[in-house]
Amino acid sequence: MKPATDALIVIDVQNDFCPGGALAVAGGDEIIARINGLMGAFATVVLTQDWHPADHASFAANHPGAAPFSLTQMPYGPQVLWPTHCVQGTKGAEFHPDLRTDPAQLIVRKGFRAGIDSYSAFFENDRTTATGLEGYLKNRGVTSVTLVGLATDYCVAYSALDAARLGFKATVLEGAARAIDLNGSLAEARDKMRAAGVALEE
Repeated sequence: MKPATDALIVIDVQNDFCPGGALAVAGGDEIIARINGLMGAFATVVLTQDWHPADHASFAANHPGAAPFSLTQMPYGPQVLWPTHCVQGTKGAEFHPDLRTDPAQLIVRKGFRAGIDSYSAFFENDRTTATGLEGYLKNRGVTSVTLVGLATDYCVAYSALDAARLGFKATVLEGAARAIDLNGSLAEARDKMRAAGVALEE
């Protein structure tokens, strides 16, 4: 068992991010067995779930003429326009059926505000609207977080960077995560995580 001060944060292991899904990450389902195996070692297990309304501003379909994966400007900065994914109440938004969900004490749903995207488990993309996860972990005495899931270069990296910024010791298990790698985004995310003091382990 890990110390009680350590938490496992499992990022967005949902059908739409796995092969066959609307925004599939290559090999996204290959990490599930390892993630399931990790859960028993942590006293605190948190799952995050992308949970968008159908009219979400980050969906290319809601911007006439815009192509998926193009960039637009939002009030909070540049935003990738994604294929429609993880719409509330749809099969795509559900956790992958092979993922163990019983060990989780908390499920954080993010991205449910139509006007703002949310990659991080801790903050929406304006960097100020909090999900409440920081308070939950600190109230439980957690000082160290291990992050796994999808995708390494977006939601996992943003969560790890915020964890480090909030004073948690943060580790990303790259072998239990998979990346989208959009235009070099994986290398950029790894550089940012290392610079912030996030430990990258296999």
